[in-house]
Amino acid sequence: MQTFHQFLSQSYYFPTEVFKVLDDELYFHDINLMELIETYKTPLRFTYLPVIAKKIEQARKLFNDAISKLDYKAPYTYCYCTKSSHFKHVLVEVLRNGAQLETSSAFDLPMIRMLYRAGHLDKNIRVICNGFKDYEYKQHIVDMIHDGFKNVMPVLDNKEEFNFYQSELEQPFLLGIRLATEEPPDSSFYTSRLGIKGNEIISFYQNRLQNHPYAKVKLLHFFVHTGIQDSPFFWSELRKFVNLYCELRKINPHLDMLDIGGGLPFQNSLEFEFDYPYVIEEIVKTIKEICEEHQVPEPEIITEFGSYTVAESSCTLFKVLGRKQQNDREKWFMIDGSIISMLPDVWALNRRFIILPINNWDAGYERVFIGGMTCDSDDYYNHEANVDAIYMPSTRKQQYIGFFHTGAYQEILSGVGGLHHCLMPDPKHVVIGLLPDGSKSYRVLHEEQNSKQVMKILGYKS
Repeated sequence: MQTFHQFLSQSYYFPTEVFKVLDDELYFHDINLMELIETYKTPLRFTYLPVIAKKIEQARKLFNDAISKLDYKAPYTYCYCTKSSHFKHVLVEVLRNGAQLETSSAFDLPMIRMLYRAGHLDKNIRVICNGFKDYEYKQHIVDMIHDGFKNVMPVLDNKEEFNFYQSELEQPFLLGIRLATEEPPDSSFYTSRLGIKGNEIISFYQNRLQNHPYAKVKLLHFFVHTGIQDSPFFWSELRKFVNLYCELRKINPHLDMLDIGGGLPFQNSLEFEFDYPYVIEEIVKTIKEICEEHQVPEPEIITEFGSYTVAESSCTLFKVLGRKQQNDREKWFMIDGSIISMLPDVWALNRRFIILPINNWDAGYERVFIGGMTCDSDDYYNHEANVDAIYMPSTRKQQYIGFFHTGAYQEILSGVGGLHHCLMPDPKHVVIGLLPDGSKSYRVLHEEQNSKQVMKILGYKS
């Protein structure tokens, strides 16, 4: 009989740099996951912080290597997109590795102030403020500029937004402009709801910004919804964007930053392949060539990577509570949690994650469906990113499973500390870091939510 371990090794390149199996148990970055489960129980989220540092360094090296190879004349800056995960342990790790920040909401800026007071950043931090901004968001931006955060830079989402800064700031301040990009061909609409139309940016700059005594437009930003991909759509949008940058640069000598929105992909299956060096080199090459055609200086390249930074650092572990054979072809693993509540992108976006058993790798294998505990018919997981099936060990022993690379958006979208579908509780969350001697540290970020906490939110009093 072929074991699950043999089956997986035959189907994929396994073990990997991240995953290996020892004594019938799965290890993730040398963390024994069965020991983790025995210590903290399930359902369990955990975050392994060194992965964040590794991803930042990887992208920074690839861009800098391309810049050096192509003799590109401007630097590269890595920004972290805070909306992917706002947790303090994530932001502290990001800042410790020299990344700058990109924000999207009013509450981001008080969060940055708290990090400043705690000594995790100084007032030179570059903060790129994106998004459609309400009064509170704009007021926080102005307050931070007044307080000496001179690299806090609002990116204008619409022309009216500038009116607020013009009325509130009587000192030099930096501005960015966001281009409203086209959406992919399969989108429900043609143009992004965010940003200013490309054919209006030049005239807007000339009429409102060019001779302003305080505002300096330093940055042009665009965002491709599909992220950075080796696709005709991405390359077409990039070329249009860089050409617009060059046209604006010819009349604005302060413009020297190009913000390439849309993140790099992260690994969501064992078959994942993406030629990072090639794509990044082509981005740098494209920008350089277009700038040379227009005879304008090459801009500082800025990226804002969120999912790429944090996704591969976190995992969600479950216990199989029971097995159900509903017909001759469909076997269900019923888990001690909810897919729809704890991994909401599966339900909302049909997102796929790597799913692997934690134990029983020496057993045989079978096709299964994963069912959550809620009464919702959508609370299930039925296939992986690269194959229309899920295979798990075939055994009557206690089984544990893990969803891997779940660190982007899942905790925030599921509403940590709040209410969840069918009143499913938040799982326990453990943060794992490295001590100076190289050993691992473990800290419980929060315990599993209990019924009293839920009842309080619902308005019930004991």
